[in-house]
Amino acid sequence: MKPRLRFAPSPTGYLHIGGARSALYNWLWARKTGGTFVLRIEDTDRKRSTEESVQAIFDALTWLGLDWDEGPGKGGDHGPYFQTERLELYRRHADALVESGHAYRCYATKEQLAEAREAFQKEHGRQGFKYPGWWRDKGPSDWPDDQPFVYRIKVPKEGATGWDDLVKGRIEIGHSEMQDEVLLRSDGVPLYNFGCVVDDLEMGITLVARGDDHMINTPVQILLYQALGAEPPQFAHMPMILDERGKKMSKRDDAGSVEVYEERGFVPDGVVNYLARLGWSHGDQELFTREELIEAFDWASVGKEGARYDEKKFLSVQAHHLREIPGPALAKAALPFAKKNGLEIDPDDPRLVPAVETVRQRAETLVEVALMIDYYFRETPTPDEKATKKFLKAKFAEPVRKYRALLAAQDAFDRESLEAVTKAWMEKNDIGFKDYAQAVRVSLSGRSATPGLFEVMEVLGKERCLARLDAGVAAMEARAD
Repeated sequence: MKPRLRFAPSPTGYLHIGGARSALYNWLWARKTGGTFVLRIEDTDRKRSTEESVQAIFDALTWLGLDWDEGPGKGGDHGPYFQTERLELYRRHADALVESGHAYRCYATKEQLAEAREAFQKEHGRQGFKYPGWWRDKGPSDWPDDQPFVYRIKVPKEGATGWDDLVKGRIEIGHSEMQDEVLLRSDGVPLYNFGCVVDDLEMGITLVARGDDHMINTPVQILLYQALGAEPPQFAHMPMILDERGKKMSKRDDAGSVEVYEERGFVPDGVVNYLARLGWSHGDQELFTREELIEAFDWASVGKEGARYDEKKFLSVQAHHLREIPGPALAKAALPFAKKNGLEIDPDDPRLVPAVETVRQRAETLVEVALMIDYYFRETPTPDEKATKKFLKAKFAEPVRKYRALLAAQDAFDRESLEAVTKAWMEKNDIGFKDYAQAVRVSLSGRSATPGLFEVMEVLGKERCLARLDAGVAAMEARAD
């Protein structure tokens, strides 16, 4: 039987990069083994779950290229794929567990539980309170009429539950450390452990791969599988993602959201590569195509300890993947970021791809690509005040005017021809780059740092270059210095 894996986020906010990495590892294994990747939305937290968050999850997974085989928008034989649409299913399974003696109805009130907790804490401190089991051994004859109740699992009082984790190895938890947890609330909504097990069982999930903060849930889930007469799936618990200080990265961290990286102009393959390596290794290899990741990924190489986020390394991986994108695709990807800067660029503008090619090796993100090509497409480049003050001086007006005349006489305006004629002109007139080049650069771009001057002129074209040099000379002549 081929593996069936799932990603089951709660729609209570954006998709955290920890969740994205969980989805990625599941997706990689499904693709490597020819298995099935299921998306399920665990939306039972009705106060915090929103349609906007559901859409944010869909959008983030789609942007990352983590396509699901079953789930919302795809359908499948195990739907519905929203937990709030499966409530009757949980009730049936809960009743079956009561019938088989593995669970029971608990009529204890919130007030009774609060009193018991307070009494325990007075004697033993704040930690360690467990439900006393008041209703554990009671049956239908003891059930009061017309009173709300919850369902609780009947955890064995002795022994232990264990499993062979694909990442952590053998783990066992003593039943004395556990308690009779609530499975189903009085309103029919399942708590995490019960809803998760019922859904994974009904959906035929064979491997549950998730963050190691869920290890505490695994023993009771295994007991539930056994109580329902099913073989538990395999489990793989991935290390937490830590921030650069070594602390658990939370949703409040600026670097925590997939959406943040999309807005910063990262490219999906760069994010996927970095997240894959954030907790998994394959020798010393750092850079992977998506196909290489699918081929190389395995659970044995997932780390046991927390993986520390490294912004500089992330940018380096991201920049590599950005530079691998073909020119037309890179240009298209940069257009929305140019638009955010107030610049509408015609996607068919013949300067677009050549302009992008001039900054490919300089830019690390699509935001930087858009900023670096900005001056190519504005009628008048936005001037950098420091560059203008430093280089558009009166002393540069004459050599720039002469250089402008040289360019005006040229028919060939490609970078090689421009470089050759410029070098000959400099030698003939004994002129150095310091005498004119930066003043020309600032006149053409408004900036003191650009790609090679001849590359810039080739992309701008002869007419724009001459017009911008005229404006530059006029600005220089207007200066008193």
